[in-house]
Amino acid sequence: MTSGNRNKVLQCEIIETRRELSLSDLCRVCTVTSERVVQLVDEGLVEPLGRDPAEWRFSGRSVRRVLVAERLSRDLRLNAAGAALVLDLLDEVQHLRQRLVRLEEADES
Repeated sequence: MTSGNRNKVLQCEIIETRRELSLSDLCRVCTVTSERVVQLVDEGLVEPLGRDPAEWRFSGRSVRRVLVAERLSRDLRLNAAGAALVLDLLDEVQHLRQRLVRLEEADES
């Protein structure tokens, strides 16, 4: 590890899943621009409550989706539409895994 890496500080915030965030809060937490969030909303990657950006409210789930989308964009060079597809598929895999666990537990009873 280089000395530069040892001096970096990891910053994080715990976002309650029940807490709603404004557009500016989401931008700050995810270190993205409001233009980027609008693009992600347009692609259906996140779904805010409210009619226009000044009224938008985002869930804790939106934070995770924006962070993963940014990582997909950076690491795999996916555009917003590609990231939205990957996130939807990951959500489906998680849903199916949970369903499988429930079915296996029912079989064991």
